[in-house]
Amino acid sequence: MSEYSDKNVVITGGSSGMGLAVAELLVQGGARVVITGRSQTKLDAARERIGKNAVAVRADVASLSDLDMLADRVKSELGTIEALFVNAGVSPLTPLESTTEEAYDELFAINVKGAFFSVQKLAPLLSANAGVVLTTSIANAIGVLDTSVYAAGKAALRSMARTLSRELLPRGIRVNAISPGPIDSGILETMNLSEEAVEQFRAERTASNPMKRYGTVEEFAKAAAFLAFDATYTTGIELAVDGGETQL
Repeated sequence: MSEYSDKNVVITGGSSGMGLAVAELLVQGGARVVITGRSQTKLDAARERIGKNAVAVRADVASLSDLDMLADRVKSELGTIEALFVNAGVSPLTPLESTTEEAYDELFAINVKGAFFSVQKLAPLLSANAGVVLTTSIANAIGVLDTSVYAAGKAALRSMARTLSRELLPRGIRVNAISPGPIDSGILETMNLSEEAVEQFRAERTASNPMKRYGTVEEFAKAAAFLAFDATYTTGIELAVDGGETQL
């Protein structure tokens, strides 16, 4: 029997990068997965790549009506779910002197409000002893240049992992956070940076990392799956997947 047979999973932000890697790992292990994203093109490509055990739903986590639609779709497709990965998010640079109110509000609407209401809307579908995993970032623990708004949002998710753990624990549901460091997820290429700036950023992050390399999305996915399914006596923690950057 496959490791994740009979497991139903929802992954917000599952059409690319780390979320897609989690979806692939779980489907390969026998799970049925619903992934979400805002780009239909990316969702279609992800659905084709993952295979028949994946359902792709176009949804914006910042929209409560989209989340209501998602919950209805998950209920009809899967019934109950054994794991929820709250991974949808954006990571624009937010320099103090140039960040606008509009940019601030959009980031918090997606990364913080979207995460909270994703859990709220899907919590009724979580089975007893299910696992919820929130994607945070090492930016909430160290001062990364030009990321103050993003980092604050991820710190809010770290706090949610603790408080939501308390709220859901009576149902046996565990809530944990996973904190990626430099992961080769392709996100740098979406940030409107020049090729030179991307190369410089990669070089600096590699040099400062204790392992002297970027992590892979597959390494992130294994850690996320561990928190969701195997860490049955663990709740409220933040697991750093960062090559030791916040620990050494």
